[in-house]
Amino acid sequence: MLRGMASSSLFAVTVVAATAALTLGAATARAETPAIGEVWVWPTAKDWLEGAPNGNDAAGKVVVHWFCKPRVEDCTTDLARIFNMREQGSIYVIAYINGSKRDAQKLDPVRGEVGAGAVAYGKSVAALFKKMSIGTALPMSIVLNVDGKVALVTFNGDPDQLDARDAKVASLVGAIKTFAVQGTGPTAPVKKGERFELAVTAELASWLAFDSSVKPEIKLRLPPDVTCEATALKGDAIKVTGRKLSAAVGCRGAVKGSYEATGSLRFSYRAPNKAIGVGEDAIRWKFTVAP
Repeated sequence: MLRGMASSSLFAVTVVAATAALTLGAATARAETPAIGEVWVWPTAKDWLEGAPNGNDAAGKVVVHWFCKPRVEDCTTDLARIFNMREQGSIYVIAYINGSKRDAQKLDPVRGEVGAGAVAYGKSVAALFKKMSIGTALPMSIVLNVDGKVALVTFNGDPDQLDARDAKVASLVGAIKTFAVQGTGPTAPVKKGERFELAVTAELASWLAFDSSVKPEIKLRLPPDVTCEATALKGDAIKVTGRKLSAAVGCRGAVKGSYEATGSLRFSYRAPNKAIGVGEDAIRWKFTVAP
């Protein structure tokens, strides 16, 4: 099962403007090279080692398009980098090898691992290289964030470029969030004995959907002198609409003071490739009871 831990940060990945200066220098820009921040449609190819790329497998991952050819030393060297990068998880690699099937097998960073990527070769790749004006300065990499937008382009095997690419990929992977959870309570002091609500909202990333394998449940832990209408919310008490979950419970404070209540949320979600994940997160509410 997949497991995701929540963060209050949202899912969108910011593309830093400085990246453009690194990738699109006047001397290196090429025809058909995608621009930073634009959505890039994956190239098509006819021949694949283990099947064509699968959008469901790539959903929620950083996608690295890697262009290489045989008998290029920098390609052989970078192959180890790409393979180790992919092994870290949350990365989908699509390799385009301008050569024969045997050449593609030698420069294969996917190595048959299901759901990890795809490797193209043959005449259609040669045509793609020509269309994109890719010459002998290799490897070339195009990195897409989880929204399918171009985050970085590198044009050769210069160690500084490859280091920048690897750092960018690591940063994008680190920013991936499967869901965000927030607890909200009264922002102003409530009177002693007066009813107030503690609410919870959760939102899934755009590529996920709620799943019924684990029924959503919220368990509350209350401080002394605070009571709520329920200490466990489930079933009809929790509403799921699309990718959003919400719930609220009425509470009262019997004694003046500043309080903090805590809780835990648990639910399941489904990825496009039908893998099931379990989401769990802690919730905190702070509020004040006045005389």
